[in-house]
Amino acid sequence: MTKPLILVTNDDGINAPGIRTLIEVMKEIGDIIVVAPDSPQSGMGHAITINSTLHSSRITPKTADVIEHSCSGTPADCVKLAINELMPRRPDLCVSGINHGSNSSINVIYSGTMSAAIEAGIEGVPAIGFSLLDYRWNANFKESKEFIKKITLNALKNGIPKGIVLNVNIPSVKKSEIKGIKVCRQAKAFWDEEFDKRKNPLGQEYYWLTGKFVNKDKGEDTDEWALNQNYISIVPVKFDLTAHHAIQDLNEWNFK
Repeated sequence: MTKPLILVTNDDGINAPGIRTLIEVMKEIGDIIVVAPDSPQSGMGHAITINSTLHSSRITPKTADVIEHSCSGTPADCVKLAINELMPRRPDLCVSGINHGSNSSINVIYSGTMSAAIEAGIEGVPAIGFSLLDYRWNANFKESKEFIKKITLNALKNGIPKGIVLNVNIPSVKKSEIKGIKVCRQAKAFWDEEFDKRKNPLGQEYYWLTGKFVNKDKGEDTDEWALNQNYISIVPVKFDLTAHHAIQDLNEWNFK
């Protein structure tokens, strides 16, 4: 049988340890082409480059039998460029990550990792975003390899529902401490944000965005609950943002 063609991307940059681990796992499953940002692009969301040029370079692969391209653009740019220009055919799957840090709950909105996966989904390519709940550069991604492989093989075998991408978050614990995998809903949580106002030596004001994550969702069917209980969470994410339940109410407004 022909191996699946898998596009690997991320938002932490092509040299990040997370993507290197993801490449190792995907090599066991299919043929790999990597197109990833040439520098960190965390928190870029679904930004795309429209007011400047994009550059892409094929680089010497760090892993044998893998084609790698670095791209000057955002994670979404990487996916667009890969599918439309750099790949010999449409990929059978796009995987994004492994992100350094959580993309659970509301974080999915800001995530470059998930925006890359969503962009693939928009292009009609099944896609999964993987994140580890550890922001450190030297995070231990090895403990998650077996679970990532299992989820990916299931996605290839069963197919991901049309219009859906998978948001997978993994607790930062030993493999033996992970209790299993749960399909969840996104927790209704938010960031309570503040701006730390400072002055530079020239007296000019500048700001650091700070804040704390607040989860008031007590449901035991959410990604936050699952992760706190040492389960891997899978949230099916749709990129059709239509609030279908609100259409009937809005149609009752008087626009005349």
